[in-house]
Amino acid sequence: MADFTAGLVDVFAEAPLTGNPLAVVEGAEGLSDDVLRRIAREFNQAETTFLFRSERADWKLRSFTAAGVEVFGAGHNALGAWLWLGYGGQLGSLRDAKTFHQEIGNDVLPITLEERGGRIYGRMRQAPLRLQAPLQSFDDLAAALCLTDADMLRSPTPRAADTGASHLMVRVRDRAAVDRAAPNSELLLPVLKSASAEGCYIYAIDDAAPSHAYTRFFNPTVGLWEDSATGTAAGPLAAYLGHEKLLTGGELTIEQGAKMGRPSFLHVRLVPDPELSGSGVTVMRGTLRL
Repeated sequence: MADFTAGLVDVFAEAPLTGNPLAVVEGAEGLSDDVLRRIAREFNQAETTFLFRSERADWKLRSFTAAGVEVFGAGHNALGAWLWLGYGGQLGSLRDAKTFHQEIGNDVLPITLEERGGRIYGRMRQAPLRLQAPLQSFDDLAAALCLTDADMLRSPTPRAADTGASHLMVRVRDRAAVDRAAPNSELLLPVLKSASAEGCYIYAIDDAAPSHAYTRFFNPTVGLWEDSATGTAAGPLAAYLGHEKLLTGGELTIEQGAKMGRPSFLHVRLVPDPELSGSGVTVMRGTLRL
């Protein structure tokens, strides 16, 4: 038998039971990938992040979905792990901002944390924007989302954008269209494959508030149906809008998870690569016994 410190963090959350829940497990050195996947299935959250010591950075992070698929990029899986460490006292005083480095896959990426008013806030840089070819099958995309042609906007063109993970960016007419979307996984999977994308990020932007996006995220390729806060999609969305000269002031606030009853707010600033920021709360801390 072995004991591991583990728990749950609600990420991009202003209060418990909002945002995107992340399971975190410390001290996973020596556990096989099969055991890591089984632990992720046990927690049954969108993602479970395991913390490892690193020779290249302050910490190494590995994240798995409940379906057992390893995912990369610096999103809620990374921010939640650092909030866990910060609230647990393992990063020392954060009254003054401190920058750490995280090893995720082949990348070593910075993250800066700071305590303000008893809350810990993190901001982390993502990779430069990479764009895939524009999507060709527009009708197939609308059918896969169960939306009408009138719901869909063709500018900017739906295409996969990547700042750590590749996701298809799809603009629709308004918030109501975002909420009406009811994706069919059998139809959506081939669309994502043709776009060289992992997940689908649908969004609406009100012309009166061009620095605010209302979004939903679907990722059937990794067994994750809908996600309440997706940092690896928020970054490329802001970067793509910036690339298209559609982002006012280089900053974007993203509202996600409302349809799921878990409102989440993500903030992205282009400096010039996406810098994702947010906070969260630890809602459970205990012992995992194997």
